[in-house]
Amino acid sequence: MPIGRHGHEHRPCPLIVFAASQIGTPGPANMALLATGARFGFRAALPFVAGVALGKQLIIWPIGFGLMELADRVPMLFEVLKYVAAAYICWLAWKVANLRLRPGQGAAKAPGFAAGLIVHPLNPKAWAMIVGSFTAFVAPQTPALLATATIAAVLLSCQIIMHPIWTLAGDRIAKTVAGTAAEPYLMWTLAALTVASVLFVLFGGGT
Repeated sequence: MPIGRHGHEHRPCPLIVFAASQIGTPGPANMALLATGARFGFRAALPFVAGVALGKQLIIWPIGFGLMELADRVPMLFEVLKYVAAAYICWLAWKVANLRLRPGQGAAKAPGFAAGLIVHPLNPKAWAMIVGSFTAFVAPQTPALLATATIAAVLLSCQIIMHPIWTLAGDRIAKTVAGTAAEPYLMWTLAALTVASVLFVLFGGGT
């Protein structure tokens, strides 16, 4: 398979390791999944989980077919987009901080599939991860369709495994701390981790 570095043929294992390390670690999307699972329960959050997983495809395919060329031509556009995305994630963190864990109670309805779709397009970590996948693991002269389809499949496979785990973790946390004195501190901690993950991507060179 012509996916690899420096034009050599490699198995996609390095890409799988990279994808798993990025998708499995804390970031804005995982914090949103954790908080949604905590607030509404695992089952109610599943449409949101599906939207989050598929939303990354909305970035992968345009990048694979030339979006980065537009970034080179109009760098200011993407600089503005980066900070708009960061502002959205910080707003999401504020919402998380003020949530209280009452799974299955109240009139609030869990965010659905459409709400999940926009999480990754507005997630600077997702953009950095996908660009890194193309620049580090795609050999020169690889057909765009093959490269994009491979990256899309690997990332989606990791998401299908790891996103529900984060959501289930939130559900289990809620059952433990809901209604206790620790609850507000937990939610503020989750919010702080979300903001920290964004700041690290923006200013620390992380992915």
